[in-house]
Amino acid sequence: MSVEFLHPEGMLKQTDYSPVAVGTGTRLILLAGQAGVTPDFQPAAPDLAGQVEAALRNIVVGVRGAGGNAGDLARLTFYIVDWSVEMWDDVLTGIARVQQEEGLPKPAPPITIIGVQALFTPDFVVEIEATAVLN
Repeated sequence: MSVEFLHPEGMLKQTDYSPVAVGTGTRLILLAGQAGVTPDFQPAAPDLAGQVEAALRNIVVGVRGAGGNAGDLARLTFYIVDWSVEMWDDVLTGIARVQQEEGLPKPAPPITIIGVQALFTPDFVVEIEATAVLN
């Protein structure tokens, strides 16, 4: 495995994602922000949980296309329209679906959430950037 997740002593003990990822490999994969869209650029779902799920699936497709898998993901950055902490459960729901069906690590790689005013179109409520490390 090219990515190891750590919870160093003294850091907040998250259970949903790891605060530190150590990547050891020969290839760094940087994925552009992925929205929760279908290949024909239509929203995959009307809600945040569904769009998180679809965006993460798009990320997995990208990593696989570069020769890796979901276990090679080392970092996720979420851009969420009108973010509030009450949305966290919807984010976790979308993540859990991809963990179960696509092999996204559990706990998830390090996550950063950034609240934004808008994304490319008003139909998109989340966009996710990703970094993966491959051997």
